[in-house]
Amino acid sequence: MNLITLTDPRSPISEAYRTLRTNLSFYSVDNPIRTLVVTSPAPDEGKSTTIANLAVTMAQSGRRTILVDCDLRRPTLHELFEVDNNTGITSMVLNENAPPPLRKTEVENLWLLPSGPKPPNPADLLGSRQIDRVLTQLKEQADIVLLDAPPVVGVTDAAVLGAKADGVLLIINAGKTRREHAERAKELLERARVRIIGAALTNAQSDNSLSAYYE
Repeated sequence: MNLITLTDPRSPISEAYRTLRTNLSFYSVDNPIRTLVVTSPAPDEGKSTTIANLAVTMAQSGRRTILVDCDLRRPTLHELFEVDNNTGITSMVLNENAPPPLRKTEVENLWLLPSGPKPPNPADLLGSRQIDRVLTQLKEQADIVLLDAPPVVGVTDAAVLGAKADGVLLIINAGKTRREHAERAKELLERARVRIIGAALTNAQSDNSLSAYYE
């Protein structure tokens, strides 16, 4: 994974993340999205890279942003931001009196809440009432809370968590995501009465005719 919005902020890819940020901001002007789940149909389709770069652009726009690693099966965000994973969202569930163990990142206005110790039953934990309490606490400290969830097909975590959030963004990898997986993911999310606000395409071929504009 790579935070291209930091390493190459003037690139077309970074601009694409800023466009995604803008589209999400205008999605519901009267009822702004405060909690957003980002997931994908299957593993290795770019969801964690997407949500991390989206979080950076959100913070750079001046919004207090909390990025939460809710992929309790394969957490990766603590590695990307080079912080420890000794405590995190699972710690908040176990100790309701403890303050959120947020990690300050190098990006102003951006904090990371790692996954914390792996639980034996991730789906049950994400569906618990304690998670409702955690989300309420986080919303009190941020303008937007971004939640990285496991892939939809195969485990129920994303659907369970998505039902608690304002919406879900589905990441589709061009040339890799199988059509049947994408359709199955949409079906599973809709069955859980999750609000799918849209999809973002990763790994798409760039249009080189526009590259000079960003130089």
